[in-house]
Amino acid sequence: MATVSTQASVAALRRPCSLRTGFLTGSSGKLSRELAAKSLPSSAFRSVKVEAKKGEWLPGLASPAYLDGSLAGDNGFDPLGLAEDPENLKWFVQAELVNGRWAMLGVAGMLLPEVFTKIGIINAPEWYDAGKAEYFASSSTLFVIEFILFHYVEIRRWQDIKYPGSVNQDPIFKSYSLPPNEVGYPGGIFNPLNFAPTLEAKEKELANGRLAMLAFLAFIIQHNLTGKGPFENLLQHLSDPWHNTIIQTLGG
Repeated sequence: MATVSTQASVAALRRPCSLRTGFLTGSSGKLSRELAAKSLPSSAFRSVKVEAKKGEWLPGLASPAYLDGSLAGDNGFDPLGLAEDPENLKWFVQAELVNGRWAMLGVAGMLLPEVFTKIGIINAPEWYDAGKAEYFASSSTLFVIEFILFHYVEIRRWQDIKYPGSVNQDPIFKSYSLPPNEVGYPGGIFNPLNFAPTLEAKEKELANGRLAMLAFLAFIIQHNLTGKGPFENLLQHLSDPWHNTIIQTLGG
């Protein structure tokens, strides 16, 4: 018992010296880490790469069997099972594509004129007041013209989906066309910059289209709450970030 107590006392007396030396020199901890690293086997150092499984929009939730990740932008999101029918899935793929393209154009048409007007380049009405402006024709005439043009586009889009490859040639720009049996009207034919239709490009287009659809909805909600455009709201927030926030807006 006395021997054990003596050894413990000696160890206790020696420990502060080693700690003080390491504190003053800064080498004790580094040396210990180096020795510990050298003593560990090489198998202890392994690189770990964590990736989300493609096709799972919510971690831990398995994707439906009919969404196998082969489609561009397929993250397995179909909580209502709307795409279980292959024919419906074919239509939904093209519907999302064309709505994403229209949303990207719509968001640019809502945002850019407001930005250019604020900085003094042009003088255009806000997107929510565009219907009140005077144009070359009356509003009813413009509505009829737009209805006819959109009717023509939708008929050709229906033919493209129903008979793939039947609308793969641009009627005006003859140099632009789609590969045989490929669906992508409208918008897929027109390719002045000659972008390659790779899977990565399709993924990016869908991602930007989905973001634009959300932005379009956000612009409408924002205007209903504040009565202003998105750029004006941004400027208002930047002028006083601590007080011009969504909390103050919702609080009235």
